[in-house]
Amino acid sequence: MTTHTHLHAPAGNAPEHPARLQWAQLAPDVYKAMVRLDTASRKGLDPTLLELVKIRTSQLNRCAFCLDMHSKDALAAGESVERIIQLSAWEESQHFYTEKELAAIRLTEAVTVLTDGFVPDEVYAKAAEHFEEGELAQLIASITVINAWNRFGVTARLAPGHYTPGDIKH
Repeated sequence: MTTHTHLHAPAGNAPEHPARLQWAQLAPDVYKAMVRLDTASRKGLDPTLLELVKIRTSQLNRCAFCLDMHSKDALAAGESVERIIQLSAWEESQHFYTEKELAAIRLTEAVTVLTDGFVPDEVYAKAAEHFEEGELAQLIASITVINAWNRFGVTARLAPGHYTPGDIKH
């Protein structure tokens, strides 16, 4: 995760908030472990689906840094602007996504917003219809990992806008 402190916004824009702390530099062993965990959680998953999951999780958690990163990564991987834009309103624009992607998005929301209770049986069952058990385990791991990254990003107030695809990923 590359962080930069740029306090100069284009003329007319509000100033950028500085990061509260550079947690990756201050807790390098944790950061390295998170990168390894993230890499392990991606195995066997479709990269496009994974970026949709990461974007939707980051929308729900309001992590601007991760939204910036994963939207750019999705675009670089060939995802359409339209599908990225519609993701925040996916329930009204389901026709943009496959049934498998919708199952993953529903599971993403259930795992991310645990304050609503728990992961409903019907959400889990729908995901289990579209993902083999090993793939489902990887998907749950990926959802959990992006939630952790979001919490680091939001708490440390990492600034969006400076990520370039190909930089160190999370």
